[in-house]
Amino acid sequence: MGYGTLAHTVGRLPLRELTGKLAGRGIDFVQLALSKAIADIDTSPGKLSPALANHIAEQFERVGVRIGVLGCYIDPIHPDPEARRREIGRFKEHLRFARDFGAPIVATETASLQTYASRRPDDYEAFGWSVLKETVEELAEEAERWGVTIGLEPVSYHTLSSAAKMERLLGEVPSSTLGVVFDPVNLLTVSLMDDQEAFLDEAFERFGSRIVLAHLKDAATAGSELRHLPPGQGQFATEPFLARLHAAKPLLDLSLEEVDGDSLDSALAWVRGLQQPR
Repeated sequence: MGYGTLAHTVGRLPLRELTGKLAGRGIDFVQLALSKAIADIDTSPGKLSPALANHIAEQFERVGVRIGVLGCYIDPIHPDPEARRREIGRFKEHLRFARDFGAPIVATETASLQTYASRRPDDYEAFGWSVLKETVEELAEEAERWGVTIGLEPVSYHTLSSAAKMERLLGEVPSSTLGVVFDPVNLLTVSLMDDQEAFLDEAFERFGSRIVLAHLKDAATAGSELRHLPPGQGQFATEPFLARLHAAKPLLDLSLEEVDGDSLDSALAWVRGLQQPR
């Protein structure tokens, strides 16, 4: 299993300083959201090129860290059609140059389930779904041209709000370029905390074979809310999750979340410790 984290875990910094802070931390890869992580290079829409991507990749390679995934977190159902076209264009640009970064995956979430609630109160969920499906179909066609995987990340309050919806989208858009970025805590709700193993069983049954990247953080209930925490500091069933992940996807990349530059090392040591023979 490869262990990594978000590149901007250590801050938004000039590229060489950024890679220097990630060096020697025991991570194998990063999830790189360009504008969130790199402070001294303009990576705004229209600026990417093979040479720029190669340069950035080389700086990570220099410190022994690969770029496992590009994070391009767009709003694929934006209610303003022009804004949505800009979002789609930005994602397509990432798809075109992903391989020049050495990244086989470009990842996104799917925006709020409530996006159209005020405009279309009677059918907002179905309408948002139709917009999402249309966007994903277009992006999948582009991904097929470049041999890159789209990583879709379901979240309990987003358009892809459940394991069942994730499975449904994979069925309705039958493209082999689509994969799942599985952050189990992002799909957990307070009501699911009491039977997490059943929740995990359902998720792996529905889309386990399509997982291309996993995220790991922790969670704890706080009244009617679910609070996100660094790995090992909450009530999430981490060991059962990792056991299922190993069985479904051996050697899959696992990205640690809810950590910062100070807590990354201890979180990584804790997770690695779970994998040691006992």
